[in-house]
Amino acid sequence: MAQRGVREYDAKHMLAKYWNDYVSKDFSYTGKVALVDPKTDMDKLANTHPWLKKDKLVVKPDQLFGKRGKHGLILLNATYADAKKWIKERMNKETKVGKVSGTLTHFLIEPFTPHKNEYYIAIKGNREGDTIYFSNHGGVDIESVWDTVAEIHIDIDENIEKRDFQKLLPKDTPQENKKIISDFIKGLYTFYDNLGYTYLEINPFAIENNEIVPLDLVARIDDTSEFEHTLQWGPLEFPAPFGRNLSPEELFVKELDAKTGASLKLTVLNPKGRVWTMVAGGGASVIYADTIVDLGFRDELANYGEYSGDPSTEFTYHYAKTILELMTKEKAPKGKPKILIIGGGIANFTDVAKTFTGITMALREFKKKIIDSNIKIFVRRGGPNYQEGLKIMKNLGKELEIPLEVYGPETHMTRVVPMALEGGKQ
Repeated sequence: MAQRGVREYDAKHMLAKYWNDYVSKDFSYTGKVALVDPKTDMDKLANTHPWLKKDKLVVKPDQLFGKRGKHGLILLNATYADAKKWIKERMNKETKVGKVSGTLTHFLIEPFTPHKNEYYIAIKGNREGDTIYFSNHGGVDIESVWDTVAEIHIDIDENIEKRDFQKLLPKDTPQENKKIISDFIKGLYTFYDNLGYTYLEINPFAIENNEIVPLDLVARIDDTSEFEHTLQWGPLEFPAPFGRNLSPEELFVKELDAKTGASLKLTVLNPKGRVWTMVAGGGASVIYADTIVDLGFRDELANYGEYSGDPSTEFTYHYAKTILELMTKEKAPKGKPKILIIGGGIANFTDVAKTFTGITMALREFKKKIIDSNIKIFVRRGGPNYQEGLKIMKNLGKELEIPLEVYGPETHMTRVVPMALEGGKQ
């Protein structure tokens, strides 16, 4: 399971969309939210969302970081003119949040809701099931009043309809609010459970005129369940953490990934690093990276990623070409070659010969740069058509006259790592 943060806008939009299906038909949530990015035409946005010019507004960045109020990054009780000016002053500006600096590029606008009381709720997945946290004292300082938080554990596959949440609420819950809060907890958990969420926190939310108002929301989703929820989620972006701007190469691979049913991932850790990987399989990518770090090459590890799920020859070619472009931007330090580990476990259904054909296309294209950059290549793979795939690689090494060593499943998956790193010392 891969937990990925989603924008507050997307989570609130989804919550409003499925409110009647999962949460409640007895009380409401307006779901008025608008997202502004650098390409947004603010005048057209107001035509699409007429309430922007009618309601008083709240404006804040929507980039996966919290404590926005404490950092002076929330505008309250504003007109739309105020909101446009405030966003314009901050859009594409470098901003420091705690110890992290990043560029502000996305803002959430929603109605400003005057309220008396603030509540806290969070749902978090764990090995035994899920835990629901609730308090009648929500807000930015929830940690300081954690003794007021009730914890409700939900076992895997438990039928929550049989749980009496009213009896599980904190003792200081007002009697007149017990039913609406109990129903909201039950409904929100149903939404969380049915839509593939792994973490959902609303801190705070308000209750005004039989309406639940989620004022601030944080959410993470299990992105491996996308195949189950594609239609329910709709277009859903998993943005990079604040302060980490994707390189053009990372963006390109992300676009490739969106166009295929396979998985293509790339994170550049150190573009000047000497040890690069092109690993098949998400689990294998973790094992290879951990082994490289364990052997003392943490600062030399240049990238992390994977290609898996039987990508086509064309997609594998583009993926390999992207890594080679990054790897050959700079030559290796004198006397220290660069290392490329083309690794993987024993595939279940990925056609090794097909993917290796794509990789060899890229290697041929980069022959001169591979030689000029003093790159040594180590290959280890098993699975469907692996013998043909390894043969393709062996022949390529001879054809291009480049240092390329090939190993099959008879060699332990991570054995190739120390072999490559030892070779990289020469």
